[in-house]
Formats: sequence, C-alpha cells, structure tokens
Amino acid sequence: MLVGMGIDLVAVSDFAELLADKASRFVEATFTAGEVAYSQKAVSGQPARHLAARFAAKEAALKAFDVACALEGLTPPRVPLTDVEVTRDAAGRPWLTFHGEASALAERLGADRAWVSLSHDGDYATAVVALERLA
Repeated sequence: MLVGMGIDLVAVSDFAELLADKASRFVEATFTAGEVAYSQKAVSGQPARHLAARFAAKEAALKAFDVACALEGLTPPRVPLTDVEVTRDAAGRPWLTFHGEASALAERLGADRAWVSLSHDGDYATAVVALERLA
C-alpha cells in the first residue's frame, strides 16, 4: 500500500552556483560522503548534475513523509537531509537509505520500502519518491 509520495525538480545551473560557494557548508549539511564521492566519480564528469538529482530525491522524500504524516494525523518532525541517502543497488539502480530521524519516521509510519526514480536532462534534475507499506 502506498503511504506517501513526493516529487521535486532542481535547476542544475542554479545548483552548480550554490555548490561553487566554497564558504558555504551546504554540501556537508546536505549530502553523505558516499553521495559526494559517487557524484565526483560519475561518468558524465558533471558532479553538480548528480548532486542536484540527489537533492531532488531528498526533497521528494521529505514531501512523501509529509503526506504520510498528514494521512496519519501526525506532525512531521524535522529530518536532516543527510538522514536521507541516495545509494545504489547491486545493479546500479538508485535506492534510498534512511538513517537517524528518517529511519525512525519511516518505521513509525510503517513505510517498509522507499522507491526512488531520478532523472536529469539539460538544465533540470528531478526525483520521485514513493513510500510503501508491505503488509
């Protein structure tokens, strides 16, 4: 059963400008070390494009949590963006891994699985997240 769904869209050029600010702690506050490493090693040679898609996934996950909380009559807690991590499965497909507050919230909501789809084309990156309850 679907318990929450979210979508987000990011302009890669705006995101690249944000990443270029060396005085900012945005990257450390938003991404895990694994996400940064993947984006820097990406075949496209465009780390901003991959980080933008991951940022969209994090925002989409938070929106999915908000929907699920609303359906359950709960006030959504503050979830740090680093608690939502885009990983890859054995076949290389994107997958969401929840840590800390995100993991606790998923458990509280009965969300057993999180589906994520990422896409980027031209100057845009997007993500859709669906939270599923298996039983």
